Amino acid sequence: MKLTGLFFLLLLAPFCHAQDTTVILENKAFMLPEVIVHSNMDYASILKRIQDDTTFYKAFRTLHTIGFSAYNDIRMLDKNGNTEASYSGKTTQYRNNGCRTMQEEAVKTTGDFYDASGNYNYITAQLYASLFFTHGKVCGENNIVAGINFNPSDKKGMEKHKEQLKMLFFNPGRRIPGVPFIGNKLDLYDEEAHDLYDYHLDYVPYKGSYAYVFDITPKNDLGFFQKDNIVIDKMTTWFDASTMEVLARNYQLSYKAGVYDFNVTMEIEMTKVDDLLVPAMLRYKGSFYAMFKGRERGEFTATLFDFKKEK
Repeated sequence: MKLTGLFFLLLLAPFCHAQDTTVILENKAFMLPEVIVHSNMDYASILKRIQDDTTFYKAFRTLHTIGFSAYNDIRMLDKNGNTEASYSGKTTQYRNNGCRTMQEEAVKTTGDFYDASGNYNYITAQLYASLFFTHGKVCGENNIVAGINFNPSDKKGMEKHKEQLKMLFFNPGRRIPGVPFIGNKLDLYDEEAHDLYDYHLDYVPYKGSYAYVFDITPKNDLGFFQKDNIVIDKMTTWFDASTMEVLARNYQLSYKAGVYDFNVTMEIEMTKVDDLLVPAMLRYKGSFYAMFKGRERGEFTATLFDFKKEK
């Protein structure tokens, strides 16, 4: 962005929501405030970088390469919203000589959080542990994301489901192979999706600085059969205006397919450790059902702090 265009946006940022206009890029429609359209901003390149973003996934991989502490709160709920199993405590991850280990402190569990063998009794807990917990010593990891592709097709059972969940988590809006009925409905950037969703880019104040905020929401005038193709009810991502790194992301997903259904909300905030982008907070609330497995309702909050780069 040229300096004159940036200065223009800084002056008018508080009024960016006043009027929107639709622009067509590669035969796809995006809504932008007029102040952005008429500035010197290269919004075509910005939208392309948003679609190709890898900073979100890289931030979570970076957690495997540094030390940090976290307050962990996981709650499994009954149909009335009461807690039937839980885990709370502080964990500290250490990174030395290319390996990471973890120590637990003040851990408290209730209900059947673990099964008789000491394993996690809930898929929600397994997902949480795969993101934030270290069991034993793990070595040889890095935060390189170039060339990495999630591929659940070569896995089976629970490992396959975990891989699909990670795809949904790290790449919301991208096609997920092997998920019955909805795998192709998750791609928010193909031509069919642009018939279902509205895409809005804005430039807003964010925690003392400025950010691009990118919203994806279903169109208001969808027909009955079109609504059946909606999986992502809303996704909002804030990008650093100077680096295009993800600052925060909120998304809501839901779907009913008869043999299974889910309704999930997630909020993630990032922070910087010197030059490294890492998650600082993650909140999740979700309910999902699968035939022969029953319904699982859960919520968790991870609060990460005291980050230490390996020396």
